[in-house]
Amino acid sequence: MTPWSPTRRQAIAGISAGAASLALPGSAFAAPDAKDLLDRIAWQLLQASPESATSLGVDTGAHARLRGRLEDRSPAGVAAKAALLRKALREVNAVPEAGLDPATQTSLAVVKSAFKTALDGYALPYGDVAVGGWRNTPYVVIQNVGAYLDTPRFLDGDHPVKSAEDAEAYLARLGQMPRQLDGELARMRKATAQGLIPPDFLLDKAIRQMELTIADAGSEKSGMVQSLVGRTQTIPGDWGKRAGATVSKTIVPALQRQLAELKRQRAKASSEAGMWSRPHGDEWYAWGLRASTTTRRTPAEIHQMGKDQLAELQSRMEPILQKLGYTSGTVGARMKALGQDPRFAFPNNDEGRAQVVKLMEDKIAYIRTRLPDAFRTLVPGKLEIRRMPAAEEPGAPNAYGGAGSIDGSIPGKVWVNLGEVSRHSKFSVPDLVFHEGIPGHVWQGEYANRLPLIRSILAFNAYSEGWALYAQQLADELGAYDDDPVARLGYLQGLSFRCCRLVVDTGMHAMRWSRAQAQQWFADANGSGLAELAPEIDRYCSWPGQACGYKMGHSEINAQRKRAQAALGAKYDLRDFDQAVVGGGNVPLDVLALNVGRYIAG
Repeated sequence: MTPWSPTRRQAIAGISAGAASLALPGSAFAAPDAKDLLDRIAWQLLQASPESATSLGVDTGAHARLRGRLEDRSPAGVAAKAALLRKALREVNAVPEAGLDPATQTSLAVVKSAFKTALDGYALPYGDVAVGGWRNTPYVVIQNVGAYLDTPRFLDGDHPVKSAEDAEAYLARLGQMPRQLDGELARMRKATAQGLIPPDFLLDKAIRQMELTIADAGSEKSGMVQSLVGRTQTIPGDWGKRAGATVSKTIVPALQRQLAELKRQRAKASSEAGMWSRPHGDEWYAWGLRASTTTRRTPAEIHQMGKDQLAELQSRMEPILQKLGYTSGTVGARMKALGQDPRFAFPNNDEGRAQVVKLMEDKIAYIRTRLPDAFRTLVPGKLEIRRMPAAEEPGAPNAYGGAGSIDGSIPGKVWVNLGEVSRHSKFSVPDLVFHEGIPGHVWQGEYANRLPLIRSILAFNAYSEGWALYAQQLADELGAYDDDPVARLGYLQGLSFRCCRLVVDTGMHAMRWSRAQAQQWFADANGSGLAELAPEIDRYCSWPGQACGYKMGHSEINAQRKRAQAALGAKYDLRDFDQAVVGGGNVPLDVLALNVGRYIAG
């Protein structure tokens, strides 16, 4: 039986109905044509993005051929995906919703919102559009964007190698990587011709990282080769020699071609950070904000919201700082002093790296014991904590995470940046792992994996990141900091950090702040170190608008919680509300309000 035969599809639909029953009461079944249509569209998306099929664990049986393919990132590949979305949107819009169960109505609303927003992005003259994702960017290849980073990490982390067939599929993907890189190169050159040049400071990072990738690929211990060699010890075959020949003869030259284009762009680059200074930049940023927040808030509104919420959070930090003896200076200055206290630092060596991972593991073990107080139904929460590839660390955030495969064979992961251990402190790490791991991204993603396939594919930045911030809040409410006021400061500083993002992202892209101005304002306001902020600020330059999704989503989830409390009174139960939000799946914020409304009515 193939993984998505009718029997399998019905089973998943049954799981979906059970997971969403608290959130979405209503009739038990949807019209078969709606479910079949959504399933067909899901597989069309996976055909266009085969790596996602592998990450979800559905590239088996009749779909096993997807395991040997990579996404086409060329202009033709992008055009084909846009055409797929246009056709699918017409089909979805034609579905009559009368009589459909609420869960399927939600799925249709999610598809319509995701595809309409993505098509608006494809109509822009340049950039990468995340269909069912969060990484929208004007730049095809930069310090944290591009197949030179994505594909080696994916092959090492998600591509399984348990048989000779898996190893052959790995080699097939290696063989397609040069075409993938050259597809990006064609779009880079087109953007350059249109006058779209990334900031010089981003190009400097990207060039350095590309050089590191090339050096690694050309070495005897190439990561792309050794990942396969290490997993084929018991599988007969000349895997290392074949992989090495592909990497050295075809991948390295393709990487060098991209490097040459990055250097050509660097010769024309300026240090202006914001989209306002680039052709069609205001138009692109307006779309980027809408895609990342699933709202139509203006940059000015978002900017002020960040300042207002920052002031409220710092009023909660003030008494804790006073009690700890930090009594003078701004909250930001005192948090900076706290961050420099050697009592809360890790050694900047391998011992410190091990301590960071151990603290993360300990905090996850604690929060698992408290999850029954926050959810009606628990998922397994399979999780690995892994260090990012070294070539990625200079341009990456402190950590990121996500769920594993639908069948659980590939665990969720928290990728932690351990290049400079000084980026982490003993009071910030707990909050970080609750956000990225459990009950944050990894946890929420496992609930999404119980929904119909299309819902496992499509995600919305404001919901994803808003949930992860809400997960940090839940950790506090579940007692994670009851005996640790310093770590509670770390949690509140983490929320403040996201408020600062609202201010800085809009400041650079709409209000003409310089990179240095953004860094200094952020450091003064939140007490963050400049070493920590440099890659953060640069990330906002390469993913305009993305950083605004966090606090927008968190604020909306809390607004919906207050709505439920007011409507239900004594009948309100945190477990039911949380189950409604997480069980309803990853949705735009307006659909979230509809889901919560159904939960209240039920």
